[in-house]
Amino acid sequence: QHKNATQQRKRATRQPQQSKAKQGQEKSTMGVFRFAVAALMAAVASADTPDGVTSRLMIHIPQSMSKAGGYEHREALFGVPPYGGSISQTVIYADSNFCDPNSDVTRGFPKHITQGGDSHIDFPFILMVDRGDCTFVKKVRNAQKAGASGVLIADNTCLCGDKECMEETNAETCENSEPIMADDGSGGDITIPSFLMFKHDADRVKVQLKDDHPVQMEMVWSLPAPDDRVEYELWTVPSDKVSRNFLIEFKDVAMALGERAEFAPHMYVFDGVRTHCQGKGGENFCYNLCTNKGRYCATDPDNDLDRGISGADVVTESLRRLCIWDHYGRDNGVGEQWWNYIFEFDKRCNTEDYFSSKECVVDCFDHSGIETEKIDRCMSDSGGLENDVSNAFLDKEIARQAERGVVVLPTAFVNTAALRGQLSTANVFSAICAGYAEGTRPDICDQCSLCSDISACAKTGRCSSSPVPSSKSSSSSTSTSSSDGVSTHSFAFSLLFVIAVFSAAGVWHYNKTRQDMRDQVRGILSEYMPLDDQDAAPGASPMDFARQGGSQSLIS
Repeated sequence: QHKNATQQRKRATRQPQQSKAKQGQEKSTMGVFRFAVAALMAAVASADTPDGVTSRLMIHIPQSMSKAGGYEHREALFGVPPYGGSISQTVIYADSNFCDPNSDVTRGFPKHITQGGDSHIDFPFILMVDRGDCTFVKKVRNAQKAGASGVLIADNTCLCGDKECMEETNAETCENSEPIMADDGSGGDITIPSFLMFKHDADRVKVQLKDDHPVQMEMVWSLPAPDDRVEYELWTVPSDKVSRNFLIEFKDVAMALGERAEFAPHMYVFDGVRTHCQGKGGENFCYNLCTNKGRYCATDPDNDLDRGISGADVVTESLRRLCIWDHYGRDNGVGEQWWNYIFEFDKRCNTEDYFSSKECVVDCFDHSGIETEKIDRCMSDSGGLENDVSNAFLDKEIARQAERGVVVLPTAFVNTAALRGQLSTANVFSAICAGYAEGTRPDICDQCSLCSDISACAKTGRCSSSPVPSSKSSSSSTSTSSSDGVSTHSFAFSLLFVIAVFSAAGVWHYNKTRQDMRDQVRGILSEYMPLDDQDAAPGASPMDFARQGGSQSLIS
C-alpha cells in the first residue's frame, strides 16, 4: 500500500499522459537545472569562503626566512588537518609535479647521500611539489603514498598584483587570485593536509633546497575556542549517503557530549528562482524537482524523473527535519528526539518505496517520541509546500547557506570553522574537542580521543578496542588518559587462568598416555609371555604374569 500510494503521488506531480516530446523536455529540464546549480555553486566558490579555521605557514630554518605571522597560502578543501595541532618538519622539494604515482622522492632536494653513495630521506617530512599537469588531489595522494606528513604545492603563476614576482620572472601572464584547492571528487582517501604556497615565496624556498640547505617549516591549525561550550553544525540533504552513515554513527557521541556541545542541523535547498526553475508567471519549469511552484528545489537522487525519489520528496523531508529540530532540539542544542527520528527513518523509510510515505513517517514519529500533529502544523504554518508562497524555514536555510559559503555537501562546521576532509565521527569529534577553551574539555574528550571506535566509547564511557596513535605531528605533545579496555588486574588474572587450564590439561594428558601405554604392554605380555615360559609352575594361570604389573624383569 505504501508503494502504491508513493507511485500514485509521484504520478500526480506530472501532467497526465505526457507525450514523448514532453518527456524529452523533462529530461532536458534536469540538465538545465543542473547547469544552473553548477553555475550558482561556482559563483559561491569564487567568493571569499568564510572559513573560520586559523591556519599558518611558517619557516623556522633558516632564521633569515622567518616571517612574523607566517606566509600567505591557500588551504586545501580535502585532507584531514590536525585541528588544534601542527606539523613541523624538514621540507623536501620533489623538483617535479608529482603526477606520477611512482614518483621518487629521493631524487629531490636537498640531497641526502649515504656512505654507499645512495640517496635517502629522513622520515617524517613535508613535501613540496610543483603545481600543474594534474589535479591537486592526485598530487597529494601520490605524496601521501610516498610517506609525506604534509604537502606544499608551489604555485607556478604570479599574482597580477605581485609586481615583484612579475619583474623577477619576466612573466607575461598572471592570475588575479590564487586557485581554490578543491576536491576533484576522489579525495576521500586523503588523510594528510596540504597548502598552496604563492609563487614568489615558493621560489625562494626552492633556491634554498636546491643549494642543499635545510629548510624547516611548520603548518599550524587552530579553531576558535571562546568558551566551555562548542557549537557545531552539519549541512546536508536527507538523500546523502555519506552524512546518513555519519548521523547514525554519531548519535551516541552527540548524546554523550550533551549540552556541552550545541548542534544545529541544516538542509541544503536550491533557490528555484535563482536557478530559473520558476518562471515569471509562476510556472514550475523543473517539474517534480521542486516544490512551491518551482521556488525550492533539490536534485533527483536516482536521476530518474519518472520514478523513485524525486527532488520534491527531498525538499519535503528537509522541511520535516527542520521542524522536528525546531520543536525538539533548538532549545537545548541536543535534540534527542531528532537523532532518534534520523535513526528510525534510516531503518524504516530510507528506500525508494517508503521515502515519501506518510504512513512510514508517522511510524518513525511513534518510535521517536514525536507528536505528528505538532510537526504537520509546523510544516504548514511555515508556508507549506504546495502553493506559490514563501516558506519561512526554507528561506532561512537558503540565506544561511549563502552566508556560510557552503559549496560541498556534506559540510560540517565547528565554532563557525569549516572542517576539511572526510566526514567521519573521528574527524568531527576531534575538532569539537579542540574547540573548547583551555581547561574546559569534557571528560569524554580525554576518555575517547584515541579510541579506534569513538561511538562505542561514547556509549560505554571507555575504550572497547585498542587506542589509535595520535595523528598530530611529532613536534606536538599529546597527553592521553589511561582508558584501556582491560585493566592490568583483569589481564593478569586471565593470563594465570589460561596457564592453569593448559597446565592441568597437560598433566591429565601425560597421565592418561602413560596409563594407556601400561595397559597395552600388559595386554601384549599376557598374550605372548606365558607361551614362552617353559619353566612356569604347574597349574599357574596364564594371566599371573600380567597381574604382576610388569614388576618382574623381562631380561633376567
